Amino acid sequence: MPELVFLPKGAVEPLCRVDVQPGDVVLDVARFHEVPLHWRCGQGTCATCVVYLEHAGQPASVTVSAKERNVLARAGLLDASLLAGTVWPDTPQTPRLACHCRVGETDMTVHFHAI
Repeated sequence: MPELVFLPKGAVEPLCRVDVQPGDVVLDVARFHEVPLHWRCGQGTCATCVVYLEHAGQPASVTVSAKERNVLARAGLLDASLLAGTVWPDTPQTPRLACHCRVGETDMTVHFHAI
């Protein structure tokens, strides 16, 4: 069972550690465990649930939806190299929407701006 670690930006110690099931949505886990990760719509249209993910499988590539790409672009969070496609580098510097991210098979650290 993978572990999800929530680490607010600038913090040294994790806010919480949660055992999760592969396939769980990161935002759903955060909400259930009362992690102060800002979100508004929960559907990937507002760009308030931006996170940065770190896991053992990096660097790799990740396929994102056109919706996630467009919302992050509209929020000004993407550089030109990410605008053209939906296959992105999967690195800790790649912005993602927590409402679009599913937990994989390995432990993951979720870096976020706490509210």
